[in-house]
Amino acid sequence: MPRRKTEKSLEPKSLDGALVIYTDGACSGNPGPGGWGVIMYHGRRQKEMCGGEKATTNNRMEMMAAIKAIEAIKPGFSGPIVLFTDSTYVLKGITEWVHGWKKRGWKKSDKKTVVNKDLWQKLDALNAERDIQWKWVKGHAGDVGNEKADELARKGIPGKGK
Repeated sequence: MPRRKTEKSLEPKSLDGALVIYTDGACSGNPGPGGWGVIMYHGRRQKEMCGGEKATTNNRMEMMAAIKAIEAIKPGFSGPIVLFTDSTYVLKGITEWVHGWKKRGWKKSDKKTVVNKDLWQKLDALNAERDIQWKWVKGHAGDVGNEKADELARKGIPGKGK
């Protein structure tokens, strides 16, 4: 059986006029101190953000990066939004798994509560307010936006690089 793709390839010029966002999370130990990083591009403008927590997990930082990015979008922005993440956890969670979790009252198919439920609920609510095209990008593979988001995430780790 062929493997199902979770992304569509981008057509040339498909990012023209779009708000392009790259997000990443990092942890020094998992769990341990962690950081999140975001770089946003719109035309010639760009915005960088980072932050972190003293005790967290890599998955939580990946999610926080996406949350902080969406929260930073200006309320009146109505153009296309493309968000790149190297986290299959975030990508599949927000585009596939969340629908079943909500139907089951934020429970997984094994009836256990969804891990990181607080962040999933926040990300789901933010995602519902926008038309976001979620894309996966391979981490540490030379993609300039992903590499910059990774650098910012590492900078956001408390006690590292600030």
